[in-house]
Order: sequence, then C-alpha cells, then structure tokens
Amino acid sequence: MSAIADHDPKITWRGRLTTGSRTPSFPSHCAGVREWVLVAGDFHRTGGMDRANAEFAAYLCSIGATVHLVSFRVDADLAARPNVQVHQATRIAGAHSLARHRLDRLGRAVAAAVIARSPGARVLVNGVNCDWPDINWVHFVHQEWLSPRPGAPLWFKLKHRLEGWAKSRQELRVLSGARVLIANSERTRTDLIRDVAVAPDRVRTVYLGCGPEWKSVTPARRTAARAALGAVSDRPLVAFVGAFGHDARKGFDTLWSAWRSLCARPDWDADLMVAGGGRALPRWRAEIARAGLASRVRLLGFTDRVNDVIASADLLVSPVRYESYGLNVQEALASGIPAIVSRSAGIAERYPVELNDLLLPDPDDVHDLAMRLLRWRASIEQCKQRIAPLAATLRAWTWQDMAAQIAAVAESTADVPAPAAAPPGIGIAGVSL
Repeated sequence: MSAIADHDPKITWRGRLTTGSRTPSFPSHCAGVREWVLVAGDFHRTGGMDRANAEFAAYLCSIGATVHLVSFRVDADLAARPNVQVHQATRIAGAHSLARHRLDRLGRAVAAAVIARSPGARVLVNGVNCDWPDINWVHFVHQEWLSPRPGAPLWFKLKHRLEGWAKSRQELRVLSGARVLIANSERTRTDLIRDVAVAPDRVRTVYLGCGPEWKSVTPARRTAARAALGAVSDRPLVAFVGAFGHDARKGFDTLWSAWRSLCARPDWDADLMVAGGGRALPRWRAEIARAGLASRVRLLGFTDRVNDVIASADLLVSPVRYESYGLNVQEALASGIPAIVSRSAGIAERYPVELNDLLLPDPDDVHDLAMRLLRWRASIEQCKQRIAPLAATLRAWTWQDMAAQIAAVAESTADVPAPAAAPPGIGIAGVSL
C-alpha cells in the first residue's frame, strides 16, 4: 500500500503494482512511449467518453505498454490485464462531482511518481479531471454550456452557474498548461481556440472510433431487439438517447413538443422510445401521462441496452443544445439508422452536404423538427439508403484507428515543451510503483 493511501483513507489503490522490469514489445511508431498514465472519471464500455477512454487504454495494452489507470471505475476485464495498474479513487456519496479533487490529487501523485522513474512516460488526462501539463483529451468545453434552461428549478440554476463558473476558471488554468490537446471534433477544437485561448498548433482533432458491434441492422436483429425491449409492434419507431438533466442540454423538451403536435394528427403513426435516466425523468413521466400519450412515448429510464434501442429504431433524434461530439448519433448512423441532430453538434460536421436535411439549424425550433419528422416518415426506406455511404465511412474508422492516431500525436509531441511548469508532485517519495 502506498503512503498516499496510508495517509488518506478516502483514496484506495487496487491492482498489482509492478517494478517496471518487463520490457514490452512496441510497434516502431510507439517505441519511445513504453509507459502511460491515464486519468479519467471512468474506463468502461457502456458510456460515451468512458468508452473512448477504455478503448484507448485497451489499445495501449495491446501494443505492450505499461498502463496506469487513475479512475473511479475500471471495467474488470481491463483491470485484469497483466500490464495494467489501477489506482482507484472513491466517489463521495456515489457522486463524481463531489470527489473530483480526489481524482486530481491521486492522478498528479501517480503521474509524478511514474515520470520521476520513467522520464519518457506520457500522461493523458480528460479535461479538468487532473491538472497535469502533458496530453489533455477534451470531451467537453464547460464554457460552452453555462446557462440552464429557464424552466429549471432555482436551486439547480444557482448550482449550475456556480459549478460552470468554477469549471471555466479551472479550464483556463488546466488547458492552457497542457503540452498538447486532443479535441474530439473540429467544433471542440474551435471552442478551445476561441474561448479557452489555446494556441491552434497545440490542438489536434481525433474523431471517436467505431466498434465492431455497430453494423447495419438486419431485419432479424431488429425483430430480436424489439422483442427484448417489449416493442413488438411493426409501427415506425423513433429513438431518443440521453440523460434527463434539469439543464435540458439534450433537448428532449423540443422533441416532446414536436411529438405532441404530431400525435394530434391522424396520419402520424410512429412511436417514441426514450433511453436515459436523470433527476428530471419523473417530471417527464408525469408530463407525458397528463398529455395522455403514454402509449405513444415509452420511457425506459437508465438502460445499458442502448444497442438494442438503436437496433429497434427507424430513426434517432438528438436536438442537443450543446454536444462536443455525439457518440449515440454515430452509433445509430454506423448501424444504418438515420439520425436527426443539431447542426451545432460535433458529429454534424461528418455529415455530407447531401444530408443537410437531417441537421437542425435551431434545437429550439419545434415546428422545424416536426416538419423534418414528417418528411422522414414519408420516405423511411429512401432515408436509410441515403445514409449508407456515411455509415460505411464511420464504420471504417475503428477504435483502434482512433487510439493509434492519439499515440502518434504523443510520439510527435514528445519533445514539445509544456507552456507552463509542471505542478508540484504530491507525496512523490511515498508512492511505491
């Protein structure tokens, strides 16, 4: 047990610590980076950026790197790999936001100890999770989403603004000190340059990858997915995937207003399936019941069966107000399912011009969304055919391709100095690795 864990019972360490005597085998393009420290909230395959983090860690393991994962949660199969060392911080009352300082502190301690022993090692962190001046993989720019919706509870508005202000200040400090930043889209890269004042030559765009399970949905797969979710009807099915926060960032309120107006039409025969949990979910259940549309809108709550939700659907709708990328949209498209998404989302930049009718100029425009849904309903099969080239393009860019590109960025920036001095280590002498 390390000195850090001994002196702070709130932080636990899990996993076998090695002496680093193993000599891994590396591809030539990664020969200079044999040890990595990755700091992120989670490494698991059921989330958006968490999936990306897990896939990058798995890739590094596959090429023989020794990988230190500093996190609240790591998938068991990833933690069990012989060249992975897990350094686990614990959440406070199950909340990530309340324990960020623990993750930051532990991440800096592990990074300092590893770098002291192996100066060629690299450290990759997610956003403001850890203040370390090496590689920062940005999945969310907090300055882009500071104002909650007018209908949010007063307590939430105050909390959101205070947290947003604090994270924005932290962003300016942490990101300005990174050696290189990885943006998950050109939209994110632009935000970092414009609003965080990061030098353009320090930001590289690397799109999120695609897993082998995301492939064109066959009729048999569609039938099985619908049966698994209890949706046995052959009626057209529209899906929404996103958390129900009081900030309404995912835009379900826009979809609901459009859906309610469409259900008043005798010719509208589609049903809506919604996957996602959150504090605002009970309010939406009550609202849908009051409108008498519980038979047309099915709220699944939180589910780990998003792949079945997408396979069941004929269309995904994502009227987001801020989305740095949009992995759920990519997964739908890669499965051959059309997706209507806000033009401002990072994933929208991957749509070719001939699919512009699937991009929402204004996520608050209820009438526009309703009209696009009607046009889709009139040409369901043609819409699926039109997205086929984009689906093939997305499937061709795998998680391994993404990870290899990030590793190549690390290799090419090995000699680039950080713009600010590294933060002081925490208990460096007491960390045994």
